[in-house]
Amino acid sequence: MPLLRIAAPRPRNLGVQDGRLADCPRAPKCVSSQSTSRRHAIAPLPIRGSVQASMQRLTDLLLEWPEAELITEQPGYLHAEFSTRLLGFVDDVEFVPVPGEGVIHLRSCSRLGYSDLGANRSRIESIRDAYLNTD
Repeated sequence: MPLLRIAAPRPRNLGVQDGRLADCPRAPKCVSSQSTSRRHAIAPLPIRGSVQASMQRLTDLLLEWPEAELITEQPGYLHAEFSTRLLGFVDDVEFVPVPGEGVIHLRSCSRLGYSDLGANRSRIESIRDAYLNTD
């Protein structure tokens, strides 16, 4: 639980629209596997086994993450909020499987500020490591 909670409303552009997650803002506080911008691009996660098993693996990982709160869990979409420990800044992390591509696309974006100092990229890479090393 953060010492303070810097409140910002939940963005309205969360979720999947026409098979895509929202674009990243211009600011360097977001990464997305669907971005064409080098600043924001990050690799998607591979689907391992079935889509359902892969999404369950992600759900289980998010539930174990101390800074994460699972907000939306639907068959084709996951959304979690990650809060920083000290000030409670919130980042939105989303996952959407695309079976035809064999991947789970993802997006992680800070609600406030201009730069996240690489926090979203680092978090996604930590999630990737845990996801790929969990059976």
